Amino acid sequence: MPELLLELFSEEIPARMQPRARDDLKRLVTDGLVEAGLTYASAGAFSTPRRLSLVVEELSAESPAVREERKGPSVDAPEKAIEGFLRSTGLRKDQLEVRETRKGKAYFAVIERPGRKADDIVAEVVDKVVRTFPWPKSMRWGTGNLRWVRPLHAILLILSDEAGARTVPLEIEGIRAGNQSRGHRFMAPEPFEVTGFADYAQKLRAAKVILDPAERARHIQADAEELAFARGLELVSDEALLQEITGLVEWPVPLLGDIAPEFLELPPEVLQTSMREHQKFFSVRNPATGRIEAFVTVANRETEDRGATILAGNRKVLAARLSDARFFWENDLRIAHQGLGPWLEALEQVTFQRQLGSQGDRARRISALARELAPVVGAEPDMAAEAGLYAKADLASEMVYEFPELQGTMGRYYLAAAGKPPEVALAAEEHYRPLGPTDSVPTAPVSVAVALADKLDLLAGFWAIDEKPTGSKDPFALRRAALGVIRIILQNGIRMKLRPWLASQILRHELALSLDTDEERRAYLLSRLVDEIAAHGVIGAAIRAVAARLAGGEGPDGIGEVAGSWLSAVEARVPEVVEDLVRFFHDRLKVHLRAEGIRHDVIDACLAMPDDDDLVLVVARARALSRFLESDDGENLLQGFKRANNILVQAEERDGVEYSFGPDPKFAETEEERALFAALDRAESEIGPALAAEDFEAAMRAMAALRGPIDAFFEAVQVNTDNEVVRRNRLNLLNRIRDICLSVADLRLVEG
Repeated sequence: MPELLLELFSEEIPARMQPRARDDLKRLVTDGLVEAGLTYASAGAFSTPRRLSLVVEELSAESPAVREERKGPSVDAPEKAIEGFLRSTGLRKDQLEVRETRKGKAYFAVIERPGRKADDIVAEVVDKVVRTFPWPKSMRWGTGNLRWVRPLHAILLILSDEAGARTVPLEIEGIRAGNQSRGHRFMAPEPFEVTGFADYAQKLRAAKVILDPAERARHIQADAEELAFARGLELVSDEALLQEITGLVEWPVPLLGDIAPEFLELPPEVLQTSMREHQKFFSVRNPATGRIEAFVTVANRETEDRGATILAGNRKVLAARLSDARFFWENDLRIAHQGLGPWLEALEQVTFQRQLGSQGDRARRISALARELAPVVGAEPDMAAEAGLYAKADLASEMVYEFPELQGTMGRYYLAAAGKPPEVALAAEEHYRPLGPTDSVPTAPVSVAVALADKLDLLAGFWAIDEKPTGSKDPFALRRAALGVIRIILQNGIRMKLRPWLASQILRHELALSLDTDEERRAYLLSRLVDEIAAHGVIGAAIRAVAARLAGGEGPDGIGEVAGSWLSAVEARVPEVVEDLVRFFHDRLKVHLRAEGIRHDVIDACLAMPDDDDLVLVVARARALSRFLESDDGENLLQGFKRANNILVQAEERDGVEYSFGPDPKFAETEEERALFAALDRAESEIGPALAAEDFEAAMRAMAALRGPIDAFFEAVQVNTDNEVVRRNRLNLLNRIRDICLSVADLRLVEG
C-alpha cells in the first residue's frame, strides 16, 4: 500500500503557530482522504521553521466503487421538486427509475461512482487544504491569490510503494509539486531528491535539519543541561521557552555564556525575565547561591569558532538590555526606601475600570476586606490591611511597567526594601495566586487574606455593574478568580460562608456607584451594614435593621434622608446579585470537582443542601457521597430510595395530600415492615449526630445499613394495599425513608 509524503516549504513560520499548523495539516489531509474513500494505517505531522511535513502510511491505492440508491419525489410531484431532486443527484430525468411505494409511484435515483486512484484524490485534497489552510494570520505575495503564513516556495508530494516513488501531479498558483526538498538555509542549501519518508528524514538530517520538533527539543534540553553541569551550574527549567526555541531552529546548537559581574546582583526573576523576553535565552543558576550567573543561547548553525562570535554578539546585546533593567531596579529601590508613597499616589491616576474607579480605589477596598477576612483565616488584621493597601503598589514601578509579568514578584522585593514585615512583602507576590489550575495556592495567613480579598472584590465589582463573563469572553479573568477563591478555601480548609462576604463587598461597590454623599456618611452606612450582615448573614434583614436605626435618628445628621431610598433600592437588587454570583461559584466548583472525577449530579445533590456557600462543607459532602455511590450498597440504596420516592410522589399527586405524618409500628403487618421500622430508628439515631459533627462518611455508613431492610420491604410488601389504614401507614413509612436519605444529600438529583 502506498506511503504519502507531503512537504510545504516556505519562508520562516512563526514558532507559536507551528504546533497548531501540524495538527491542522494532519487533520485536514487525513479527513479529506477518508471522505474521498481512502483508508490509511497511521499519519504523522512535523514542522521546522521552514517546512510543514506530513507522512501517511499504508494508504489505500484507490477508493472503492460506490452504488447509492436515493428515493425522490412522487411522479405526481410538482416539476420544481423533481428538478431539485435531479440537481442533487446529478442525473437526467430519463435516468431515474419509477417504483411502487406504499404512497404510490415515486422516482428513485441509482447513483454509481467508480473507484478513483489515490493519486487523483491526493492531488484534489492537498490542493484544497493548501488553498484553505486556517492560519491565524496569512499573507499574499507577488501577483497570485494564494494566501500562506509566509511565501510558499515549493511543494514535495510523492506516493511510494513497491514499484518505487512517483510525484503526484499538482500545481498551485504556479508552484508545481515535485520530489525535491532542501536542507539548512546556510549549511546545506542545495536541493535533493527523496523517495519516501525514511529517505526524506535521513537526507534532511544529513543536510543539517532535524525534522521532528520533539527530537529538537530533547536535543536542546540535553545539551543545555550538559553545558551547565560542566560548569557546576544548573539550567532553569522553562518549558514554554523550550517549545518556542524549538520552533526557531532547524539545527540547534546550544552555547553557554557568562553574565557580566555588574548585573549579578539583580533579582534572579529580573534576569530570567529580561533574558527570556528579549533574547530567548535560558537562565543558568548557581545552585549554591541561587543567583543567575550565566545563560544558554541556541544558535541555528555550527560555526568554525564553535560559537565564539555568536556569544560575543549576544553578550553585547544582553549587556545593553540588563543595563536598562539595572536602571529600573535602582530607580525603583530609591522610591521603595522612601516608603512607596509616590507609587500609592500614582495608583490614583491609573484607571482599573471606568465604573469601578482607579487602582488606588481598588487597593483601599482590598485593604478593608482583607482586614475583615483576617480573623477568619488566622491573620493579624492590621497586617492584612497593610498588605492589601500595598499589594498593587509595584504596578507603578518602572520595572513592572517594562515587565508586567513581574507584578507581585517585584512588589515583594520593594516592600522588603521599604522595611515592611516579611508577611506583607510575601502577600504582594502571593495574592495573585493561583494564576492557573496547576499554580500553587497561598498558605501564609496574610497572603490568604489579601488573595481572597483581591479576588472577591474583583468578582463583586463586576457583578455590581453587571459585567459578567459571556461565552468565551472573560477579559478580566473572572472565571479564574472564582476558581482561585475555591482552591484557596479548599486547600487551606477555610470555613466561611460566601454570601455574607459577597454581600458586604457588593454593598461597598453600590455605595461608591450610586450614593452621592460625604465620606463620613458612607463609612457609617457601610460599617452598620457589614456588622448586621456579619451577625445575621441575611442581607435583606440587615438592610431593614439599618433602616430602622436610621429612622430612629441614629448616625450622622441627615443620614436617614440621604440613605432611605438608596437602602430600598439596594434591598430590591443586591440579594439577587449575590445569588447570581453564588451560582457562578457553584458552576466553577463543578468544574473543579469534575477534575477529581466527581459526577455533576452528585455535586448538584450536595449543592441542594443547606449551607451551599460553605465550600469546605459542600466538598466534604460531595466526596463522601461520591464514594458511597460507587459501592454496591450505595447504588442499591439509591434505587430503593428512588422507588420509595416515586411511589410516594404518585400517591400524593393522586390523593392530593402529603404523607408526612409519622408512621406507627403497630400497623405493621409483616416482619419486613417491623424490621424496616427498627432499621430506620437506628439509622436516624446515628445519622443525626454524624451530620451535626460533619462526619459524612459515618452518615453514609449509617444510611448504607438501610439497603437490606428497604430491599426486603419492597420484595415482601405491597404498599398500595386495599386496607386504607395500612396503605397510609406504609406511605408515611416511605416518607420517613425519603426524609432520612434527604438529610444527607438530595438523592432526587442523582441519576440512576
